[in-house]
Amino acid sequence: MIANDNTAPARAKSGKSVEAWSGKDKGDENFPVASFLIAKRLRARVHAYYDFARNADDISDSPTLSPEEKIARLDAMEAVLTGAQDTGSVSATRLRQSLAESGVPAAHARELLVAFRQDVTKLRYENWGELLQYCRYSAAPVGRYVLDVHGEPRETWGPSDALCASLQVLNHLQDCAKDLRDLDRCYVPQDWLREAGLSTDDIARPETMPALRAVFDKMLDATQALNREAAELPKRVKSRRLRIETAIICALANRLTTKLRHGDPLATRVKLSKLDVLAAALKGLRYAP
Repeated sequence: MIANDNTAPARAKSGKSVEAWSGKDKGDENFPVASFLIAKRLRARVHAYYDFARNADDISDSPTLSPEEKIARLDAMEAVLTGAQDTGSVSATRLRQSLAESGVPAAHARELLVAFRQDVTKLRYENWGELLQYCRYSAAPVGRYVLDVHGEPRETWGPSDALCASLQVLNHLQDCAKDLRDLDRCYVPQDWLREAGLSTDDIARPETMPALRAVFDKMLDATQALNREAAELPKRVKSRRLRIETAIICALANRLTTKLRHGDPLATRVKLSKLDVLAAALKGLRYAP
């Protein structure tokens, strides 16, 4: 990936890239990205998709770009991805080449851009249904892409969508204070806050109030339902390596759900430990046969 000056023009000129990498990478994620479990011949394809997603996400989350420039840069990435524009996004060019070689449709990448554009303009979510609809574009395409790269059947999409939505919501809860402080963005359902006699401002407190704890737990209850649906994914995946990988990710989602029930995301960033990762790996190995 290439980090570029945030003052560069939104539309690429003279081969300059619109990308504005934040410095975040695969190690900052809650789940493995193209780990050794992914077949070596497919890892580059997963990395190409991840790099595209990472750069687009960094644009939408940039603290210095205007909303108009963010949209223009995301549009430029899509133009390069589809071939409508020759240069302007290194990661989009790489992904376009990968898609052409693999035959996987560009829809899984273009749908991500729907969510990233939405992040620029939509700062609140009225209810759980709205949040899940956002996850349909911000998270589900990631799982669908990985499954398509492996040639897995469409019947895997349902539990994969559930797993990806779970991971997305868990990440929103981990970062709820930071997202509100830095981006004025809140993914906690507004109707659940109102029912508890709260407002978005209560997420700006240094620690979680009992009423807000109840809202977070309500989100975690709904997320646990997603985790139960996601548990079907390793059972449906045909690739042995991917079966183990998805089982590990399911275990990580369950462990992070539990940690968020007992931790305070306003006081500190609740995250997985090395022990959590090891325990999840051991569970995943049950799907090795």
